[in-house]
Amino acid sequence: MAANDKIEGDQNHFVITRVFDAPRPLVWKAWTEADRLAQWWGPKNILVRVLKLDLRPGGIFHYSMKTADGREMWGRFTYREIVPPERLVFTSSFADANAGTAANPWLPEWPRKVLNFVTLMEQGDKTTLTFRAMPLDATEPQRNAFLNMRGSMQQGFAGTFDQLTEHLAKVS
Repeated sequence: MAANDKIEGDQNHFVITRVFDAPRPLVWKAWTEADRLAQWWGPKNILVRVLKLDLRPGGIFHYSMKTADGREMWGRFTYREIVPPERLVFTSSFADANAGTAANPWLPEWPRKVLNFVTLMEQGDKTTLTFRAMPLDATEPQRNAFLNMRGSMQQGFAGTFDQLTEHLAKVS
């Protein structure tokens, strides 16, 4: 976890906040443009390919992640709300190569859909990003799996946001 990450969460949510040394329009572009997303989204040392980015309510972001040993998996966002340059709301899911929703390959109890909120607040030349997530239409075992993985999510998003920090430093 980075020193400037703030971790929160109640019994149903996961929340992480980070301040980026970049103006809000640039952070917005990093979340909404395919070539930029491919440079920072996902775990470190993973090759991300954007297969589709349809940035509109009902549209999807379908991507693949390939490990150094050649294993590939897919994910997708389905956008619900887009308010440039301040808010994105989307569901996230594991996916198959055709963008169909799939089970988590490591944790079958993981919720099939997670509802995510990205909020960008402008503070001079800096941007405060708040990422909030919660299981959607989940069973009790799925909600428990989500809650039990909060530590892993903290580490994962801290690493992903480190990559976003690096990306923003290169393009600002």
